[in-house]
Amino acid sequence: MSDPLIRLDGVSKSFALPGGGRFDAVSELSLSVQAGEILGLIGKSGAGKSTLLRLINLLERPDAGRVQVGGRDLTAMNPAELRRERQRLGMIFQQFNLLQNATAAENVAFPLRLHAGRSRREIAERVEECLSLVGLADKADHHPAQLSGGQKQRVAIARALAPQPDVLLCDEPTSALDAETTRELLATLAGINARLGVTIVIVTHELEVVQTLCRRAAVIAQGRLVETFDVADASRHARSPLGLELVRLQQQAARLAALEASARETSQVIASIGRREVRHA
Repeated sequence: MSDPLIRLDGVSKSFALPGGGRFDAVSELSLSVQAGEILGLIGKSGAGKSTLLRLINLLERPDAGRVQVGGRDLTAMNPAELRRERQRLGMIFQQFNLLQNATAAENVAFPLRLHAGRSRREIAERVEECLSLVGLADKADHHPAQLSGGQKQRVAIARALAPQPDVLLCDEPTSALDAETTRELLATLAGINARLGVTIVIVTHELEVVQTLCRRAAVIAQGRLVETFDVADASRHARSPLGLELVRLQQQAARLAALEASARETSQVIASIGRREVRHA
């Protein structure tokens, strides 16, 4: 197996509490993510999932440990080097974080204008390409107030993709969306992964999101890594309640798929018998 694209080595992060003392959000956690993978970070509220995600692009700097992306140690970089490296790490937030007074196109263009080196024409072409990729080419001139929740999140995805990152970090991107819009958004993310090869790390508490989108999952509890596993492996021995529940979902989905296949086969047999009877009549 090739070297991982993302490697966390013994990272820890704590926060000061108002009454004194500290809260350990992430404790001595090591994790790796292969290029092109879709990894789900799952756990209960307060488990440390979002903090862990923010350690990957150093929006939160670890108190200890190392963060490497593409073999480069982000924790050893100076601010200018880190700004350049973060262009490889797009991020999608739970509440979209769009500029309310800017159009969809202007929101997508924002990270491109922060860094020199692109002409207006190049920026316009890249913005059009990214909005088309998420199915919003016809919404380029719309402001966030004119968009649905799902459309706002897709604009946020287009903005994250604009600098052509290697990694997309997603912090609970479906939590504010209804079931149908969630399915559409997950299909968009899966398509981006398939077409562009972008590595995706997604934080979620929704096991259905992991089941639908992710190839591998990591269970986080009390700031520690409990287990990692291939989502498709329904025969594995789970070591956590969430892992066990996901196994049950996978087994249920497999039984449902088998029943649907059997029903289709039965329908085909009945149709074939009917056609033979018509010919002999």
